[in-house]
Amino acid sequence: MADDVRLGTVVDTPAGPMQYLEVGSGSPVLFVHGSPGGCDAGELMTRFLVAAGFWVICPSRPGYLDTPLTDDNATPAVQGQMQLAVMDSLGIDRFAVVCWSGGGPSSYRLAADHPDRVAALVPIAALSGRHTIPRSFSGHILERRYGKWIIDEMVRHSGKSLIKATLAEEGSFDKSQLKTLVDEIWADDDKRAFVLDLAAIIAGRRPGLENDVAQFPVMDDLGLGSITAPVLLVHGTIDSDVAPEHSDRAAQQLRNVERHDIEGGSHIGPWTGPGEVEAQAHIVEFLRAHPA
Repeated sequence: MADDVRLGTVVDTPAGPMQYLEVGSGSPVLFVHGSPGGCDAGELMTRFLVAAGFWVICPSRPGYLDTPLTDDNATPAVQGQMQLAVMDSLGIDRFAVVCWSGGGPSSYRLAADHPDRVAALVPIAALSGRHTIPRSFSGHILERRYGKWIIDEMVRHSGKSLIKATLAEEGSFDKSQLKTLVDEIWADDDKRAFVLDLAAIIAGRRPGLENDVAQFPVMDDLGLGSITAPVLLVHGTIDSDVAPEHSDRAAQQLRNVERHDIEGGSHIGPWTGPGEVEAQAHIVEFLRAHPA
């Protein structure tokens, strides 16, 4: 974790406490993590934004880390209001929103409900409608009694196998594509650390994930048609976790939208390749073109 991370803060909101961390300085960006996740996953996934000169605020959605899950804050709409309350607590009037995967529903709802507050929106492989979360390799392991311990041991002793298993469940690779990408990630210090750190971070976060599993198949309309902020949709073309059709649907409903499709990219393609450099550069360029 970066040396300048400020974390451990919990803000009281009308729907209960919400934990967040913040890092960097500059134009403010709210980053909303996926399923599972937490503010620490947000910090990991936004280092390229901090390096580009943004002030990033990463909340933990309800059920993750130190944000309690209750009957009052289970839905994406309410979680969006809680995320807004975090920005209110920091005195931030306008800000960009970047979200990944299961962070999409609350982010879309926030942008729809508060067009005066959201300057730009970047959904990365984000859910734009109802979705059933598939059972994954890591999910099978985490159902076991010592699941978190198993993941941690794999990070320490079988890292390349864990990277291969992670990529296999995040993208529809053929054997040759998978081997090539695993070898590339294993040989790159930053990419290797990213995948292993992400696997270790999200292991064992059951309450929030179980709520997402329950909410996403039945959630209400996310209000995409009423979003006025400029939107950049980023999605890997072989994402097998959140299908590219989610960005297709969003593109049809949004008013002011552009796309960045990552050819051959998986669910974590913007960080692991192929094409991650171009994807990150486009996100940074887009946010700079639409400052808060």
